[in-house]
Amino acid sequence: MPIVHTDAGKLPAADKLEKIPALMSAYYTEFPNPELPEQRVSFGTSGHRGSSLAHTFNEEHIYAITQAVCDYRGANAIDGPLFLGGDTHALSEAAFRTALEVLVANGVHVKISKNGEYTATPAISHAILKWNAGRKTGLADGIIITPSHNPPRDGGFKYNPPNGGPAETDITSWIEKTANDYLEKRNRDVRQVSLREARKSALVEEYDYTAAYVDDLEKVLDMAAIAASGLKLGVDPLGGASLPLWQPIAEKYRLNLTVVNKEVDPTFRFVPCDKDGQIRMDCSSPYAMNRLLEMRGQFDLAFACDPDSDRHGIVTPTELMNPNHYLTVAAWHLFRERKNWSPECGIGKTIVTSAMLNRIGKELGRPVVEVPVGFKWFVPYLFSGRCGFGCEESAGASFLCFDSSPWSTDKDGPLMCLLAAEIMAKSGKSPSEIYAGLTEKLGAPIYQRMDAPADDHTRKILKSLRPEDVKLKTLGGSPVTLVETRASGNDAPIGGVKVSSNDGWFAVRPSGTEAICKVYTESFKGKDYLLAIQKDAIDFMEALLKK
Repeated sequence: MPIVHTDAGKLPAADKLEKIPALMSAYYTEFPNPELPEQRVSFGTSGHRGSSLAHTFNEEHIYAITQAVCDYRGANAIDGPLFLGGDTHALSEAAFRTALEVLVANGVHVKISKNGEYTATPAISHAILKWNAGRKTGLADGIIITPSHNPPRDGGFKYNPPNGGPAETDITSWIEKTANDYLEKRNRDVRQVSLREARKSALVEEYDYTAAYVDDLEKVLDMAAIAASGLKLGVDPLGGASLPLWQPIAEKYRLNLTVVNKEVDPTFRFVPCDKDGQIRMDCSSPYAMNRLLEMRGQFDLAFACDPDSDRHGIVTPTELMNPNHYLTVAAWHLFRERKNWSPECGIGKTIVTSAMLNRIGKELGRPVVEVPVGFKWFVPYLFSGRCGFGCEESAGASFLCFDSSPWSTDKDGPLMCLLAAEIMAKSGKSPSEIYAGLTEKLGAPIYQRMDAPADDHTRKILKSLRPEDVKLKTLGGSPVTLVETRASGNDAPIGGVKVSSNDGWFAVRPSGTEAICKVYTESFKGKDYLLAIQKDAIDFMEALLKK
């Protein structure tokens, strides 16, 4: 079991808070060395991430990446507006300004939020899809400046092409290579204007992301049912970009909703420390969510989002729901309530998300589409309507509108939070109660993820694995039924391996954004079987790395 830090669940002490002046100064005055692999541009599962203090997220990186995006747009005839947004991390504001200088210099029509509001990731995706609906030319795309739930010292940069979702690997690889080419030449070929000139440019136009998102919610959620239920709702934006959305949502749809924390501070001093004692705005962590958990008796249902608002945390009167549990309930509800969705419309899940969703699919007669880790894999399925719901175990999901059109093709935290309210309003039960009922019918899994350090050697071995390389015949004592190194839904490599029996499974893959190896395990035969699976997984890894 992972060791829990003594500060976990407590508000951070003053000496834990990020020194924002030093962080910002480093962004502008420190320079990456492109000869060092760790200081080059690197797009993982969720874009490029790093910190200015580590020379991994500095102004030079953003100049190079933004110019590469402009080059990609030009090479692919993307000539509509670019929707630009950012979250509440300190480096997001600086990187937003840098990106704007380059975009305007390249003649890109940029849409930014009104009055400098922070912009939620799903609001960018929704805006792109809304603009592009029915168009064949003049298509829009977007950039989101965010490191998601990462600590306050980090920055991040994501590109969403005209399909509205996270860019697929072919695109990010192209952008990564092009950006590093610019870095190697000290960005001398990057076009830029001053921020003052960019701000005055006719190419920069304000866009009301909040109104566009809020006004359309009734196309995807039964807002009338939530209002009629009178449910007392609480929400904590965790100092993030969903903050501008909640009051307008409450007012327009007449919800009994209270925003329990309206603070925005780049140190995130109001977020309790995570299990390792670090400040991490993870809305699926019971430690980071401790303050909202303490308030749960005040509400029928409460929820939170991470800083860029692409993840959800659901607090019922009894618990903070495990993401896998809530995603199971969401799928069960959606595929019984959305009557206009095609019978062929499936459940999308990553290969490491709970197998309860496979059992839900079988129970409802719906296909289950398994893809590798990363929400980008769901984009074509949500965009085309082949999947009504796409989800991943790290509390990210989105789903179609009532008419089967795509709402967002990126993860949508507020959407999933409000879905929990719809579920409770229409069923009269909390999502926790519904999940308990489903386990009585379909089994009660135990799911756990373990992390271990991962170097380049480990990554190389895992990525080169083939099913025939895995000699395991039993898993925890049960016969092995399947070994996968490619996802069954789209035949894409998973970057590791998944070994399954009828009673459970384990999967091993390196993280796309951290220097760790992730080991996922799930048992449908209780805790002892989970421990047996974990032992087999560890023994497998040790034997593999000795080769």
